[in-house]
Order: sequence, then C-alpha cells, then structure tokens
Amino acid sequence: MTASGPQIGAVVGVIAGGGVLPFAVADAVQARQMTPLLIGLRGFCDPTAIERFRHHWISIGQYGRLKRLLRAADCHDVMFIGSVVRPSLTSVRLDWGAFRVLPSVMAAYRGGDDHLLTSIGRIFEGEGFRLCGVKDVAPELLMPPGELTRAAPDAGHRTDIARGRAVLAALSPFDIGQAAIVIDGHVVAVEDIGGTDALLANLARLRTQGKIAARAGRGVLVKAPKRGQDLRFDLPTLGPRTIEGVAAAGLGGIAVAAGNTLVAEPQAMIAAADKAGLFVTGVLE
Repeated sequence: MTASGPQIGAVVGVIAGGGVLPFAVADAVQARQMTPLLIGLRGFCDPTAIERFRHHWISIGQYGRLKRLLRAADCHDVMFIGSVVRPSLTSVRLDWGAFRVLPSVMAAYRGGDDHLLTSIGRIFEGEGFRLCGVKDVAPELLMPPGELTRAAPDAGHRTDIARGRAVLAALSPFDIGQAAIVIDGHVVAVEDIGGTDALLANLARLRTQGKIAARAGRGVLVKAPKRGQDLRFDLPTLGPRTIEGVAAAGLGGIAVAAGNTLVAEPQAMIAAADKAGLFVTGVLE
C-alpha cells in the first residue's frame, strides 16, 4: 500500500488485458508481500507470461464467473490493467451474473471509454469489491517528474509541450484520447480510437509523403489523462514501442504527465530513447 492510499488486503485481483503491465503490477504486488490473483482476459492476456502467477481465465462478459473466482480467493481489492479493445455489446457472450447487471452495462456503453470504465467500476463497487489503481499497489511503475534520458527538451520543445497539454485539457470533456502531437507550435495530430501507435504511424506516413515540412527532431508527443478521469483506470502508457514510433515519426521526444502515466519496461525504453537521441520527460500537473 502507499502511505496515503487505502489499506489493501492480502490478495489483489488483477484483471489482466494485453501487454507486459499486468505482470509488472503482479511482481510489484508480490514485492509488497501480497498475493496477486491474475484473471486473464481471453484473447488479450499473454497465456505464457501469466503462468508465473496464480491465475484463472475469463472471457469478456463472464461477470458471474469473475465474482465467484474473486470471492473464492477471499479477494476484495481489484484492479484493471493492460490493453483491451472495446468489444461491441452484441459480440459479448454474457453469463447469468452479467445478465443481472445488464441494464447498467448497456448504459455504460453509451459513452466514451472513460465513462464505460467508470461505470463498470461502480458495478464492482456495488457488489462489495474495492477498485484500486496502480498508485495503490505499484507506484514505482508511474512516470517520475523530470527527464529519464540524456537528452532534454529545449525552449521550443517546452512551448510545444505546453500547447499539447492545453489541447488535451480542452478535449477532455469529449472523452476522445490521451495524446497529441505538436510541432513548432502547430497541433498536427490528436489521438483517436486507433491509439498512440496508430497516431505515430500516420505521422510517419505524412512525413514520407512530404506533408510534414518540419525537420526531424522537432515536435513532441504529449500524453496525459483526461481532466476529471478516474485515475484508477486507463492511464496513459509509455514503453519501448512508443519510442520506436516517435523515432519513426521524426519527433524530438515525449512529454507525459508525471505521476499519472504508466511506464512499461523502463530500462529498455530509456536505452531505446538514448540510442535514438530522444528525450522523455515527466511534467507535473
């Protein structure tokens, strides 16, 4: 537990999507002398990596099974971590436990991702579970303030960072995305449903097509959670793959919200950024 966070129980339920972060969280939970119970989401969670931990599998829509697994393990604290593609409601195969809360689930779908996740959190809390976030069980996975890399943003980059943060704050009420790209004062791209990787890949294509005139090394990818977002869910994430995309897009670096951004594989990420001459900086809100 953190100094100011909630008192976390002996068993922490980790509902695991894709990527490496669920397992980094599980390692951090174990380091705190607690037991992680991983609930892998079929089709998303890595079936090899999960074998290191006590675990079960569920499909999206098996809410009744999930509750039974958590209660059988005397697990009251639950967190969601890892990438998941939002399914259509018609493609989800609901079990009987899910049918009981179907009106709430349908209402949750009538909005953006933040609305969906917060509504699902309320459903869990209504069943007596406590939703926790990375800050409660693994704060070391969050981006610290300042530079992690040898390179640092110059004055022009810092102006771009300020503009990117202002853009994300202005877009927050629309629940669109958590990233923007600003080059020499121009907002050239904003994250949509495709995510950050697609955002960077599209910018790289525009550069090869000659539609981005700025020289390589200018511009910044800025990431931050939405204003008013429930910070237990869906924090912005940064990792080696992000570095690859930023380098291919010809940007100068990355600025993210310190304390509210997850860092995946930090050593590999920093090494990749230093090799590419990119900066990675955490900015305080």
